[in-house]
Amino acid sequence: MIIDDISSFDRYVGLNPLFAAVAEYLERTDLSSLPVGITHIQGDDLYINVQDAPIKSRREARFETHRRMIDIQIPISGDEEHGWAPAHLLPKAEYDDRTDMTLHDPAAPQTPEDVATTYYMLRKGQFAIYFPTDGHAPAVTPTGLRKAIIKVKA
Repeated sequence: MIIDDISSFDRYVGLNPLFAAVAEYLERTDLSSLPVGITHIQGDDLYINVQDAPIKSRREARFETHRRMIDIQIPISGDEEHGWAPAHLLPKAEYDDRTDMTLHDPAAPQTPEDVATTYYMLRKGQFAIYFPTDGHAPAVTPTGLRKAIIKVKA
């Protein structure tokens, strides 16, 4: 997991062959002007999903992991809290190959608060990168918010 300011994203371009395209996209795109939904940048290997996240508590947040894609999460309209834990510590759950997602049940056998190694506030103007080894419970917010998730082939 990496947390930093969007203006510093170019520091990380060496971590994945597609990160240079992400840096260029972030430099030339006003994320707040994007419509809700998916915008393809480079086919299915690199795209952005803009969402309106509803009000969610830590207890309601579900940990997720991905196998094929890296998540770059960016709050657009406000701040959001995220939980993080190493994927291998999360409760076992079924992987959905179609969505490239495992949603870990927060009640089996523990709540997200029991599992999370770290909770932190991701602020507007920042990003978090989650690799396949990173379990994350994003979009914990008392007010709801608009956010962008850039999906990058791992």
